[in-house]
Amino acid sequence: MQTLYPLKFKTIYKDKIWGGQKIKTYLHKDFGDLPNCGETWEISGVKSDVSVIANGELEGQSLADLLEQYKEELVGKKVYEHFGNTFPLLVKFIDANDDLSIQVHPNDELAKKRHNSFGKTEMWYVIEADPGSTLISGFNQELNQDIYLEKLNSGHIMDILNCEDVKADDVFFLPAGRVHTIGKGLLIAEIQQTSDITYRIYDFDRVDDKGNKRELHTEEALAAIDYKHYDHYKTQYTAKQNEAVHLVSCPYFTTNVLDFTENTSRDYSKLDSFVIHVCIAGAYQLKYGNEHYEVKMGDCILLPKNINHVELVTEGGFKILESYIE
Repeated sequence: MQTLYPLKFKTIYKDKIWGGQKIKTYLHKDFGDLPNCGETWEISGVKSDVSVIANGELEGQSLADLLEQYKEELVGKKVYEHFGNTFPLLVKFIDANDDLSIQVHPNDELAKKRHNSFGKTEMWYVIEADPGSTLISGFNQELNQDIYLEKLNSGHIMDILNCEDVKADDVFFLPAGRVHTIGKGLLIAEIQQTSDITYRIYDFDRVDDKGNKRELHTEEALAAIDYKHYDHYKTQYTAKQNEAVHLVSCPYFTTNVLDFTENTSRDYSKLDSFVIHVCIAGAYQLKYGNEHYEVKMGDCILLPKNINHVELVTEGGFKILESYIE
C-alpha cells in the first residue's frame, strides 16, 4: 500500500439561501457559477458528501475508501475502534450573508435512535466579523419545555434567546442540544461531529426563490433541546503568539489555535489520532520527511496517524486551528 502522507481534499461548495461572497473574496476560494456560497465542506465523511483527495499519489480516492483501506493507520487505533469506517469530524467554512435559521442538533443517543447517525456537537471560530455582528447561543433565562413552546408559538422566540456581540477570533463551543444560529456578517470556521442532522426551529418567515418557506422541525426539536441557562456561552481564552493555545476539549475533538510569526515544529507522537490543520490566516510550508506542502489561508490538511512530527515554516506568519481526538 502507498505510505500515507499529508492529505488535501477537493472543496465541496454549498449554495445557501443565506450565503454570500466571502468564501471567494476573503478566503479566495472559487465557487464557480453558484450565485453565492454559504458553506464549504473541507473534510467530510458524511455519506452524501464524502471528500475526495486532491494531492499526491492517492489523488481521486475518497476519504471513505481510504479509511476502509488504512483503518487505524489513518485515524488511530482508539478512534477507529470507536468510529469504524466513518471519519469522525466534519470541517467547514461558513459565510453568513444573512442570519441562519434558529436551530438545534440532537445528541448521539437521540441521533442514533432517530437517524442511525452520530449527534452534532460543534465549535465555531470567528475568522471575520462585520461591525455589529451577533450570533445566538443558548437561552438568556431558565426555561422548561412549556415556556419555550409558549414563546415559540406566540412569535416571541427571540425574547428568550441569548444574543452575543461577536468579533474576529471569538470562539463558541456548542454541545448538541444548544439552540443557536450564526448571525449576518460572520465568516466562521466550524469543527463538528460527522453529522448533517439539523432541527430548524424558526426561520424568520423567509421564503425561497419559489416563494416557499423552509421546513421547520418543531416537534423533533423538543426532545433535543437543552433548556438550561448557562452563565457563559463564549469560550474564554487568552490569545498568545508563537505558542499553541488550547480552545476546546470534548469527547469528540480537541482544538488549539496556533498564531505564529516564526517557524515551529509539532510533535504528535503521543497522540493516538489523526490531526487536522485549518489555516485561517497567513501561509506556511508544512515539511514532513523530504516533502513539503504549501498551506495558505482557506486550506485544510489532514495528517494521518502515522505522521508523528512536522515542521511549519513561514515567512509572513500564519494562524491555524489544530484539531484531533484525545
